[in-house]
Amino acid sequence: MNRYLLIAVGAAFGANARYLVNAWAANRLGAEFPYGTFIVNVVGSFFLGFLLTLSTGRLQLSPEARLLFAVGFLGSFTTFSSLTVETLNLGRETGFWWGLANIVGSNVAGLASALLGIFLARWLQGGG
Repeated sequence: MNRYLLIAVGAAFGANARYLVNAWAANRLGAEFPYGTFIVNVVGSFFLGFLLTLSTGRLQLSPEARLLFAVGFLGSFTTFSSLTVETLNLGRETGFWWGLANIVGSNVAGLASALLGIFLARWLQGGG
C-alpha cells in the first residue's frame, strides 16, 4: 500500500480519536481546563514510546505498520507524543542540555508563535 495512503488512513482515525477523547473529557470533567488535550498528549506519548521501543526489541514492526500507527494514527492523535520521544532521544544521544533546549524551546517558540498569530489576525481584522 502507498505510504501516503497508510499515513492518511492512520491520521483519519487518530484525528477522530482525539476529537472523541476531547468531547468525552469536556462532558465528564468540564471545559474550564483542556483535560482532553492533556489526556491525549499523555496517552499518545505513552503509546508512541511503548510502540517504538517494543518495535526495536521483541516486536518487529514493518515499515508500513510504523507509518500507519506511529506516523499516521499517533501523529494525528497528538504531535506532542513525537516531541516528547524525540526530546528523550536527543537528550540520550547528545546530552541533557540539548533535550532540555528542545522541549523548552519548542514550548516557548510555540507559545510565542501562537501569540504572534493571534496579534496578526486581530490586526488584519482591524482590532489592533
